[in-house]
Amino acid sequence: MQGKKRRKLSPAAIIVFSFIGVILLGTVLLLLPFSTTGDNLSFIDALFVSSSTVTVTGLMPVSNVGMTFSVFGKIVLASLIQIGGLGWVTLYAFILTTLGVRIGINDRIVIKKALNLDSASGLLNVVKRIVIITFSVQAFGFILNLITFWGDFPFWKMIGISAFHAISSFNNCGLDIIGVSNNLVNYSGNILLNFNTTLLVFLGGLGTIVIYDLLKKRSYKKLTIHSKIVLKVSLLLVILGTLMLKVSERDNITWLQAYFTSISVRTAGFATVNYATFKNASLIIMMMLTFIGASPVSTGGGIKTTTFYTIVRSITSASQGKKTLTHNRKISEEDKLRAFTLFFISIAVIISGAIFLLFIEEGREIYNGLNDAFLFKRILFEATSAFGTSGITLGLTPSLHWGSKVILMLMMLFGRIGPITIFSLWNKNWNRPGKSGVEYIEEKIIIG
Repeated sequence: MQGKKRRKLSPAAIIVFSFIGVILLGTVLLLLPFSTTGDNLSFIDALFVSSSTVTVTGLMPVSNVGMTFSVFGKIVLASLIQIGGLGWVTLYAFILTTLGVRIGINDRIVIKKALNLDSASGLLNVVKRIVIITFSVQAFGFILNLITFWGDFPFWKMIGISAFHAISSFNNCGLDIIGVSNNLVNYSGNILLNFNTTLLVFLGGLGTIVIYDLLKKRSYKKLTIHSKIVLKVSLLLVILGTLMLKVSERDNITWLQAYFTSISVRTAGFATVNYATFKNASLIIMMMLTFIGASPVSTGGGIKTTTFYTIVRSITSASQGKKTLTHNRKISEEDKLRAFTLFFISIAVIISGAIFLLFIEEGREIYNGLNDAFLFKRILFEATSAFGTSGITLGLTPSLHWGSKVILMLMMLFGRIGPITIFSLWNKNWNRPGKSGVEYIEEKIIIG
């Protein structure tokens, strides 16, 4: 038909479909007979593994990743984690830029949306910095891993484990291929591995923009307000998390394990202690840390540290009858509304996901004899982990019904892409109220 314009995909749709496309490609590769060492994965398990790695979550339907997948399968997993951490849009833009291909205005809009940036100014330089910093930090982590694992494994296996662990750590996936089912418990007292892993996880959770700002400015006073907020909140969460977990578990964990867990559960999901032995208070602390998660333009999930900071500042200022200020700047009403919206949407997604999981899992014969309260705890923990893309689990994932795995896959995708992008699929101005051009009379509503 003449005169009819072809509709173009919105930036949000391109981002969502790019993730789905990579997940489907990963599923096909993982279904190949030489991707596993034994029986082939079922379609739903291959799809789940691909979804979990691309969303850098780390939840697995198999109990032993190192023994289940072949060398080829492990390379596929590492590649999916790397693509998922960087984002296909970012990686694609970097490749085109490196090849000297000109990137048009429409593509720049997509990249800006994928990185959740306010401006497209210097966008391609940002993309280059993100990729260069990512691979540089992972190379550093790889070298430290080699020192850690030296002599523990045959040479080429040691190389593979060191590289995989560096990629998984920085991208906050929390997946390991060491070959045991208890994650990193055997290395719980290894200072170098604990330091290297938490450093990579922490840096990946900060985001490459903050890392570049630190490298460039080398002074806290000169940092951008975004970097200052991210650093303050991230360090505060590490300290508070360590203290609360140690107090809660007392003699059950060491200070080193408390510190490791405080960093890992927020965004990664590595474990140097069996979380199934933790008290309920500790599990609640862990879920809170997971819910907050990492920072914007990072490899982690959650509502993000800046969202949490904005909510806390808004509540404290409102209780004091003051304007919401930070670093001598006023936080806009739009940002405050967006933060609270993200918070309540995230709560709704986790609760809804947990309800659907309980609908499916309750009454199954596999859980006969299991206390209902304990099942509820495990389900809620799993749902929070999926949305926060942290990958922490109490061992529930492998025994889940296929329907529950589908629910978790959707939650992982939602958590990785983010509510802003998801809701932008059908309403690009969902977080920008008051754009209709119509003014309405203000009404005072009785609150409290």
